[in-house]
Amino acid sequence: MGHASVQQERRRGSLALGVDLGTSGLRLSLLSPGGDRLERLSANYPRPFEQPEGWRQALVTMVLQLAPERRAAIGAVALAGTSGTLLLCDHRGQPLGTALPYHQACPEQEQTARQLADGHPVAASASSSLARALTLMHREGRPPAGGWLLRHQADWLMGWLLGDWRWGEEGNNLRLGWDLERQRWAGTIADQSWAGALPAIVASGATAGVVDEALATRLGLPGDCLVVAGSTDANAAVLAAAPAAGDGVTVLGSTLVVKRFSPIPIQGPGISCHRLAGQWLIGGASNAGAAVLRRFFSDEQLVELSRQIDLSRSSGLNLRPLLSRGERFPVDDPHLEPVLEPRPVSDALYLQALLEGLSRIEHEGWQRLTALGVPAPERILSIGGGARNPLWRRMRQQQLGLPVLTCPGAEPSLGMARLALTCLTLEADACRDRDR
Repeated sequence: MGHASVQQERRRGSLALGVDLGTSGLRLSLLSPGGDRLERLSANYPRPFEQPEGWRQALVTMVLQLAPERRAAIGAVALAGTSGTLLLCDHRGQPLGTALPYHQACPEQEQTARQLADGHPVAASASSSLARALTLMHREGRPPAGGWLLRHQADWLMGWLLGDWRWGEEGNNLRLGWDLERQRWAGTIADQSWAGALPAIVASGATAGVVDEALATRLGLPGDCLVVAGSTDANAAVLAAAPAAGDGVTVLGSTLVVKRFSPIPIQGPGISCHRLAGQWLIGGASNAGAAVLRRFFSDEQLVELSRQIDLSRSSGLNLRPLLSRGERFPVDDPHLEPVLEPRPVSDALYLQALLEGLSRIEHEGWQRLTALGVPAPERILSIGGGARNPLWRRMRQQQLGLPVLTCPGAEPSLGMARLALTCLTLEADACRDRDR
């Protein structure tokens, strides 16, 4: 038995693959056994974000861009996805229509979600996955033969890799009603007639299985490549940033997310409470973020206009830079309207006002977490595309009254690759212990 374990360890690849399914596209990181990044690839989805086939096509394309010898050496893969993007499938994992994205609130289902979740705040909301699940099932009408499956973005692709859609990672399912502290579905969710659509929950970082044999052959992966339960995109970014004890993390992607490790779990409307790397990770995600900037300006314009902004003078405007109606955090209000006007003649002044609005949301987000009992951060680590803007970093530093640092290269795909590598390392250590 010991000899077989040694042979299995030698046979399994030693590289770790991390995948991030973002709002705009897919990103991939490949790590060596020592943790060095060997590959860093990105691609846009070939279809609109709400169409899951585009997620799958992008993943296949990205993996096949890796050299065959590197694909053959991958020992584990972990995926992160946008928290709350939900899909209704048949029992074989075939999508039934399009997904409902994380930012789409379903106020018509808020009351029912609140009753079902029975005090579980992250699910008892119009912006919860539970409300989206109720909307999806209502939209479909009657379940197909074999029943429904409700799967979040990362869980659906994990199921495709495994050839088995039964699993769901714990962090991705908090908004669906998974109670992390009690390790069960909140309220009466598990008693509903459609409860068979819920996933069997697996912890982040746990091995869910190995890549499906036929798919491994198609992608050029080893037949024993581990599929590791990943996390949400924001949690993956925190893993990539590797914050110290006093650090808070702000993710400036399409949406704005704040995260902070806490010694105790904390709950509240619009608040996420995850278990990550053995600690409680508390946070909140606004529907506002860098996506609103791209509605009005190109990347080149953002760089040039930022150079024209004078931080010693306020824009005098008070904008709320939401893309559409509805907010999740710092306030959970599905009816909150964007405020994107008046638009001044000066593009630089308008950009300044938008950045000021986003900075206020971040400040209010940290105030909200602190008021709930999360330790106040001593400094902020910034990650995501928006973190590359030095003007915005200085503006946020003034607003927050804290040092704000940029973490270049701290992408969610890197966090997932590190999670996969940790799983590989733990398995190798366990094999060696068994063989002693």
